[in-house]
Amino acid sequence: MKLHELRDNPGASKKAKRVGRGPGSGKGKTAGRGIKGQKSRSGVAINGYEGGQMPLYQRLPKRGFNKPNRKKFAVVNLGILAKFIEAGKIDVKKPITEDVLVESGLVRRKLDGVRVLAKGEFAAKVDLQVTGASASARDAVEKAGGSLTVTAAPAAE
Repeated sequence: MKLHELRDNPGASKKAKRVGRGPGSGKGKTAGRGIKGQKSRSGVAINGYEGGQMPLYQRLPKRGFNKPNRKKFAVVNLGILAKFIEAGKIDVKKPITEDVLVESGLVRRKLDGVRVLAKGEFAAKVDLQVTGASASARDAVEKAGGSLTVTAAPAAE
């Protein structure tokens, strides 16, 4: 076999139907688009339209609810807080407030407040003052000999 003898298998490739090439082709004049109307023009895609049938997105049940005034808290895990204390980025002698956590880089922004969760090991004796905390996080801080004060969430503006 030589390079010029290479061919595709018979029936593997099919020529595209060329529309709008005269009445003898069977797809001349309107090129299979019918007469007039939005869909006969170019640049039209009627997404989600199913020819008058109730569209799929309307047939499916709607579920769930998004609370418009929900609170979004910045989350701090005790394990990461312990790492920042070991690295010397957070001073244990002073009370640790939300502003201290932001300055240290542990929290990017406060959002509606900071909430402490109990993931990770924690052994430092600290005075934490945050907007929220899980019960297990409170227990872990008190077990380490510290105190965790939950302050009222700041009023939404």
